[in-house]
Amino acid sequence: MVYLDNAATTPMSPSVIDAMLEVMTNHYGNPSSIHNYGRDASKIIRQSRQTIADILEVSAHDIIFTSGGTEANNTALIGYALANQDKGRHIITTSIEHHSVLHATEYLKNRFDFEITYINPDENGIITTNTIKNALRDDTIIVSTMFANNETGSLLPIKEIGEALKDHQAVYHVDAVQVTGKIPVHPKELGIDFLSASAHKFHGPKGIGFLYSDSNKFDNLLHGGEQEDGHRPSTENIAGIVGMSQALKESSKEYDKNFSYIENLKEDFLKTISNLNFYRNEFGPTMPHVLNLGFPNQNQDMLLMKLDLAGIAISTGSACTAGAIEPSHVLSAIYGENSPKLKENVRISFSEYNTKDDVNKLANKLIEILGE
Repeated sequence: MVYLDNAATTPMSPSVIDAMLEVMTNHYGNPSSIHNYGRDASKIIRQSRQTIADILEVSAHDIIFTSGGTEANNTALIGYALANQDKGRHIITTSIEHHSVLHATEYLKNRFDFEITYINPDENGIITTNTIKNALRDDTIIVSTMFANNETGSLLPIKEIGEALKDHQAVYHVDAVQVTGKIPVHPKELGIDFLSASAHKFHGPKGIGFLYSDSNKFDNLLHGGEQEDGHRPSTENIAGIVGMSQALKESSKEYDKNFSYIENLKEDFLKTISNLNFYRNEFGPTMPHVLNLGFPNQNQDMLLMKLDLAGIAISTGSACTAGAIEPSHVLSAIYGENSPKLKENVRISFSEYNTKDDVNKLANKLIEILGE
């Protein structure tokens, strides 16, 4: 079996599994309990929070544990919008965001009459800082963009946007799910007010993530307890938190090494298939971890099925819409809703766990299938 769908989820690292197993076996107390078992669990959570904060170079007080990226995005957008609607009801985001952002903003629009401006990619398929600056209004309270697109790997101009918002009331929310654990991310340096991350994208467990926030003025989505400094009631997922902390600590030690390794994997793969008829859905600077290719006149579903039967896993786009029949909203925003390119694209996503043999198997199978 060859797994090349790492933008959807990654395998857990052995050290993460070991760390979680140790916690599940020996540290099962409720962190809110005042006895020794509870104090022990609470200490483990504090240590994990500090580890993550140190890597991001932020205060541990500003890290809020969530169930993943979707909850973190919803908390930042809906929580901040509802708590600060006296300042304005205008939000800016982009048309290529993850659905956890697009659906959250639609909810604010439909239920609470917020006005949403969706920034489209330019003629080169790029989101520019100027288009966001031009969309700013006095009543804009949130600007929300992803750091890197989950379908194409395209990087957005995060630091430039953060700089543009420095003298504006709008807070800057960044969905960093596809870059956390892969490149250094320092919110304060980049002008980010809210940042969302999910552990299972960087070899941690599913069902755990975090929201960085330097603002305490946002409404809770959940109610019922004082966990997470009152921001996110619910008994903490201790094993998940420890697993996420270990995964981020492990990956942060190898940022440059892993990045270069994946760049080389990607280039080796492209060289091997260079004689095939394909185009790259690549727009501006990108993360090498995601490669979106189009094979003219080749049905993407049939291609994926043939690869799956051969034991090779890739995808057509976001895992969160894998069961839907709609074409990619990201490529629709770039090429137009009627473009034939929407039916012939596939996404290959790498991790440092992949080998040269993995990419060779995919390349050779593609050559075999497309040569039929």
